[in-house]
Amino acid sequence: MFDHVTIRVSDRDESERFYNTVLPVLGIAAPRRGADYTVWDDFSLGVSDDETPVTRGLHVGFVAPSREHADEFWRSGTAAGYENDGTPGPRPQYGEDYYGGFLLDPDGNSIEAVHHGSLRTGGGIDHLWIRVADVSASQAFYDAIAPYAGFRLRRSTPDRAQFTAGNGSFSVVSGRPTEPFHLAFPATDDATVDAFHRAALAAGYADNGAPGERDEYHPGYYGAFVLDPDGNNVEIVNHNRS
Repeated sequence: MFDHVTIRVSDRDESERFYNTVLPVLGIAAPRRGADYTVWDDFSLGVSDDETPVTRGLHVGFVAPSREHADEFWRSGTAAGYENDGTPGPRPQYGEDYYGGFLLDPDGNSIEAVHHGSLRTGGGIDHLWIRVADVSASQAFYDAIAPYAGFRLRRSTPDRAQFTAGNGSFSVVSGRPTEPFHLAFPATDDATVDAFHRAALAAGYADNGAPGERDEYHPGYYGAFVLDPDGNNVEIVNHNRS
């Protein structure tokens, strides 16, 4: 579902301390720390600046292999002084067997450890909730790129549209818009990246980076970027790795 998700933070050291406290509990490997980003599997953070403000108002649900893992995630975070955003327990409003515990990261994003019967495999992030100004406008954007990104609309109400690839999900939800972040979806060839960019621009969405190689990330990295209606940077990327 997700290739990677990147947030911008106000204090890199403090955010690293938070995620290094709670993510290892879930079995997510220690991060790679570069000059610009700190990366845990498919999740990363970078420092904010005038062009890339701090991400706030995002909800990230990380895969918990069991209910006990979700409990320990929450205990570890609260013991370290981080703010509770929902004690671990069943959340039947989300699913019959849904079980989650919630914390706030240092910039106020809601971070969850979740366990249920259809957890995403192959990545650390199970789901995202993205607050948006206009659900119908955001749904139209993600509908337009869905054929290239490999997901589909699962359900739609006036207040929420959920998209899934059958392995993870994200929702756009009515509310005060999430302050911008970066969301990337995988492609298996460069032509899909090109087609995504053409289709988004033809539909009237804003270019944020033409298709091309980005060797600064790694040799063969081929991506293109557009902005969704709330200014989030959305990418499709082919890593060109066999």
